[in-house]
Amino acid sequence: MKLLKDLVVLLTGASRGIGPMVAEALAKRGAKIALAARSRDGLQNVATRLNERGAKTLIIPVDLQQSSEREKLIHTVLKEFGIIDILVNNAGLETEGAYSELAWSAIRETIEVNLIAPMALTHLVLPEMLKKRSGHIVNIASIAAKSGAPYAATYSGTKAGLAEWTRALRLELAGTGVRFSTIFPGYVREVGMFAKFGVKSPWIVGSCAPLKVAKSVVDAIEKGRPETIINSQPLRYAFVLNEISPKVGDWLMRFSGVVDFQRRKVGK
Repeated sequence: MKLLKDLVVLLTGASRGIGPMVAEALAKRGAKIALAARSRDGLQNVATRLNERGAKTLIIPVDLQQSSEREKLIHTVLKEFGIIDILVNNAGLETEGAYSELAWSAIRETIEVNLIAPMALTHLVLPEMLKKRSGHIVNIASIAAKSGAPYAATYSGTKAGLAEWTRALRLELAGTGVRFSTIFPGYVREVGMFAKFGVKSPWIVGSCAPLKVAKSVVDAIEKGRPETIINSQPLRYAFVLNEISPKVGDWLMRFSGVVDFQRRKVGK
């Protein structure tokens, strides 16, 4: 088991949604945490709570769409802590709606934040991790990466890309000391993108608690788990069926109520 005590973690998307809960779970294990997100106030609120419990934190407001800001983010963390042991790519945009009706600027922003930013940040931290033969990249994907959700096509595509890119690097860099993990949450209750709609997911599809997502991040690091699906209902069978027969998989998405649910979420 890899202990988190005194390791430096860079966590993106730390100001809201599951981010603060992930930060708290990491802090409880003794990690030093660099908190990154757009909202300075949001970051400060999270840092204040963690600092009151004895955690060492650093807040870095950042726009992950911008290459220069991504580079500045890494530089700032290294200047403060001298090292980045773990990178948790949690920042993400959902940008739901009928694909043909979305502004291209919104689609591009989603791709930039959800996929390009994690790839860029990883590219920036990997050389030093490889040099010291130690490090861990944790990427927060979604069950939408396993089975794309209608009216969330861009989100699904970015998360699928994130997941398979992570798998490829895990295979490519096996034996180097750098580990990779992907977390696949279902519809997250209480906080974040899904919770804002104020609706319940179809029973057959289920959902997940944000605290379980946070715990899964810690477990992925400490226990070296390559992939974790967090959901109240077992969905692996559906994902396997979708791979065997996409036609049957599409039918299952309709039968389970996911298609209608996604349509109602966006007011269609």
